[in-house]
Amino acid sequence: MNGVQTIQPADPRNEVGELATLRDVLRYAVSCFAAAGLHYGHGSATALDEAVFLILESLNLPIDDFNAFADARLTAREKTLLGERIALRVEKKLPTAYLTGRSYLAGVPFRSDARALVPRSYIADLLASPLFDGSGDPAALIADPESIGSVLDLCTGGGSLAILAAYAFPNAEVDAVDLSADALTLAAENIEDHGLGDRISLLRGDLFGPLGERKYDLIITNPPYVGRDVMEILPEEFRHEPAMALDGGMDGFDIVRRILEGAAQHLNEGGGMLCEIGTDREVLERYYPDTPFFWLDTENSDGEVFWITKEQMA
Repeated sequence: MNGVQTIQPADPRNEVGELATLRDVLRYAVSCFAAAGLHYGHGSATALDEAVFLILESLNLPIDDFNAFADARLTAREKTLLGERIALRVEKKLPTAYLTGRSYLAGVPFRSDARALVPRSYIADLLASPLFDGSGDPAALIADPESIGSVLDLCTGGGSLAILAAYAFPNAEVDAVDLSADALTLAAENIEDHGLGDRISLLRGDLFGPLGERKYDLIITNPPYVGRDVMEILPEEFRHEPAMALDGGMDGFDIVRRILEGAAQHLNEGGGMLCEIGTDREVLERYYPDTPFFWLDTENSDGEVFWITKEQMA
């Protein structure tokens, strides 16, 4: 017989019922995910990480301590739930966060479903870094978080960055804008979960359109920046997300350009903007050769977010 034989998992809805412990289900889920050739990018990097999150979050267990529960036996109802979710992850390539209804960004929990992108942004890491956390770093872009009185989150989606900004800048009033009514409904639910309804206002509209003459100390934005050619070949997992939250036009920069054109008039003197644009910084620099973008790295990214002040936009 030619080639190497591998065991192809059958229907997880049936097979999980034959397993006993969380450890058994973890091993089985990893095998299923690997055989299905799933794509990861919604908070997990490997089949193992993805399976751990799906199992623990589905069972309402702490997501950072699998070993504490690894040998716990599952009830019949729990096996049915996990079998269904493993099957849907494999068969329909649904993001795990949409299956569990929850995702985490910077360790903070958020509701997650198909009304908005699964929360993910390197801006979250930056807000918690010495550049913004008031820890006294001489290179800080905002030395005193308590000095920030107003923040604008453009393209807020499910509201995760607006909520993280409210935590990072305790004296700030936050306006969060999105064009999608569905996304804003999800954002409202997340804001209510975090008890921040008195500090975060949701506005529906196209970028700066609903703001009038309002100005802010800080703008943060993770806009659509996927180019049309990439949109056509996105993995199935990303095709379950709202296309309007990903599609940045032919070259990926339609929305970014509009933000750069309008941001200065909505910033207070001395204010600045954090904008995430993906991995095509060279393209943006060709469009704006005289603009002094300050590119920021995180543990998992290299220059995918820029900082620019109001004065530098002139």
